[in-house]
Amino acid sequence: MTTMSQAAAQPAISLSSGGSLRRFGIWAHAIAAFLDRRAAIKALRQLDDRELRDIGLTRSHIEFAVWGISDPELGRLR
Repeated sequence: MTTMSQAAAQPAISLSSGGSLRRFGIWAHAIAAFLDRRAAIKALRQLDDRELRDIGLTRSHIEFAVWGISDPELGRLR
């Protein structure tokens, strides 16, 4: 029968630092997603009304569309 030493059973990274790394990763992803959405809003605001209408948007719906918020008015654009 073999025995394991306690040193071999311990993780290389402590749980607290692993949790911190995970939180940092989530935070960094959220910041990157926010910046991407902000850039998309800026790009859409630079389009004229005809171009927005071609893709099915109005100026008042840009933020809703970029953030993925469901708006019943978006389906009624003509």
